[in-house]
Amino acid sequence: MRRTLVAFALVLSVLWPGAAQAATQADERVVLIGVPGLQWSDLSPEVTPNLWRLAGQGAAGSLSVRTVGRVTCPYDGWLTVSAGTRSAVGYGCGLPPVPEPGQAGAVIPDYRYLHEVAGQKNAGTLGEAVHAAGQCTAAIGPGAALALADRAGKVDVYASSPGQVRAEDLTRCRVIAMDVDDLIRPYVTGGRLPAAEEQLAPAQRTTALRLADAKAGALLSVLPKDAGVLLAGLSDHGSTPHLRVAVMRQGDVSGRFLGAASTHREDITILPDITATMLSMTGIPVPATVVGVPWQAGESRTGGVEAARVELKNADVAGQTIREMGGIFFTTVAALQVAFYIVAFLLLRRRRGLPGVRVAAVALASVPVATYLVNLTSWHHTGAPMLALVGGIVGFALLLAAAALAGPWRRSPLGPLAVVTGVTAAVLGGDLLTGTTLQLNSVMGYTAVVGARYYGLGNIPFALFATSVLLLAATIAHRLTRRDLRRAAVAVVVVLGCTAMIMGGWPGVGSDFGGVIAFVPGIAVTALLIGGQRVSIVKLGAFCLVGGVTVMIIAYLDYMRPPASQTHLGRFVGQVFTGEALDVIFRKLGAMLSTLLSPNLMPIVIAAFAFLTYALLRPEAASAGILPAAFEHSPALKAGLIGTLISGVVGMLVNDSGAAVLSMALALGVPLTLSVGIGALGGGTASGEAEIENPDDGTPHQAGAGAPEGDARPYRTGQDPASSSLVSRSN
Repeated sequence: MRRTLVAFALVLSVLWPGAAQAATQADERVVLIGVPGLQWSDLSPEVTPNLWRLAGQGAAGSLSVRTVGRVTCPYDGWLTVSAGTRSAVGYGCGLPPVPEPGQAGAVIPDYRYLHEVAGQKNAGTLGEAVHAAGQCTAAIGPGAALALADRAGKVDVYASSPGQVRAEDLTRCRVIAMDVDDLIRPYVTGGRLPAAEEQLAPAQRTTALRLADAKAGALLSVLPKDAGVLLAGLSDHGSTPHLRVAVMRQGDVSGRFLGAASTHREDITILPDITATMLSMTGIPVPATVVGVPWQAGESRTGGVEAARVELKNADVAGQTIREMGGIFFTTVAALQVAFYIVAFLLLRRRRGLPGVRVAAVALASVPVATYLVNLTSWHHTGAPMLALVGGIVGFALLLAAAALAGPWRRSPLGPLAVVTGVTAAVLGGDLLTGTTLQLNSVMGYTAVVGARYYGLGNIPFALFATSVLLLAATIAHRLTRRDLRRAAVAVVVVLGCTAMIMGGWPGVGSDFGGVIAFVPGIAVTALLIGGQRVSIVKLGAFCLVGGVTVMIIAYLDYMRPPASQTHLGRFVGQVFTGEALDVIFRKLGAMLSTLLSPNLMPIVIAAFAFLTYALLRPEAASAGILPAAFEHSPALKAGLIGTLISGVVGMLVNDSGAAVLSMALALGVPLTLSVGIGALGGGTASGEAEIENPDDGTPHQAGAGAPEGDARPYRTGQDPASSSLVSRSN
């Protein structure tokens, strides 16, 4: 079995997208110039001529500096380069410590603290790897010394400024780093970064930029000709995270974007990538604990440095807009959802305003996919990105709702649901197959500014993808079961569900670990119920176990690939082998539990579950029988909704986004189910009548006017509700 898996993994390593690595030149010299706080908006030929020239000579990209906290201070940034994995010092954070001169080089004071107290056991990985290869390290400035120090805290050559470095040291040592702290130092007060976003006036920041550029230029002017140069804005400069500058000058890469396989983006890299890049450029083996991969020049860009600066600056604007809008957006969604259930409860129990409730339900369900469709536009290039983003989301949601309610399918109770879920599934599925450009910088996706995920299927998109696929499959199964094609109906659910599940979990495509675990029981339960089988707690537990086994097989195949080609799924398998997996699990568990108190997420869960529970236990009093009507019209829909709820609950428990998964599944699934019930009772059209399908030939018949004798439903949608066997007026 192992040989089979290994052989399969080897084939995948050849065929897998993104497996190709950046070309490196062994024995090359590498120089890291770290300028904490540097953004693309800072660069100009007038203020920073040396850095501007360097950017024109190399590949340019955005650097996501996220480490452990919301913002990254210089100490954490340099420490992450040292460790090759996201790291944090663990207390109020500012500048790194000043090294103490030794007999040769310098030593970081109290370096044991990082290993023994702060829990940063990987600190010193970069320097240790260089020393193990028989090479020396040369550091200029405190941050550079921290990055290049070995596990004893020692760096071979140290100078506080470029003017103090001897030319022979730059020639002798092939791994060199310089800390240019002139830009970040004015922001640090009392040894820490401030809580304010900007405490420097524009003129003061310009002065600091000139000093930083001059120091960088002094080193660039004396570097050996064969040196590869990395420029990185290694940290944030205040309370708000930003994307920072990343430039690589190596060979003929001028005029190209700079990315890495770690982000699956041609213009975005992460801090741990710097560690892998420095080692690879010098031909030194990269330790297995380093989670980053070498930087690689991507596609050629159009225009010069100014065009690249504008494009990368706009990328930061997009991320900032999404970050700023996130809280307001989810608060608004929660308020609309709760208001919808309250109004629906008051109207439905009196059998009033059914068409309006159906329109509102479909419109609300159209909002999630609109947050991705808006990225088909260039909203972040406008002068008012926030306004353009909001207007785009509203516009796409209304357009989809109108299409769902105005087309010929509107006469079928399941028609609007099929349109909304079909579009949602198609958009997210297509996005997975084309590099997830719609989820990046989406208010219901993720941003590189926040740095939690850079590609693949996010937790909220998973909830929407699973819900839309299961409900769409249930809609198709409905038509098949009405023609006594039950096995075909079950097959549709299994095939569509498993295809979506594999897409969501496959490394390099969806790369969603928890989504596979949650999707499998949802698919299985939906298929069993449509097939007329019962589901027990034991079966449900077994399905969850199958989901766990499935994702571990996928992760193991990923682990068998070269370390630089692995995603976080494969690295998790490695953490299982090294005993680090429990730390990851407990960290994600803590994050999940914290979401249970979210004021933006839990109201949706509570309101939706309360409405569902009361509407099912007291159908006549709560909703005039709307939900029972939906389930009587389509038992397959009931199976799909139950499968959706199971995937949502399991997804909440196994993902660090927690309540966000279940709340978004409910936000999409429950309003659409209500729209089906209203349509089944004839409340979805202006005339109050609905068309029903003949289960024998599929031709439409007007409800209450010659419905076929073979119609198996125990009600007629054109009947007065008081005479219906499903609904009665409330006393």
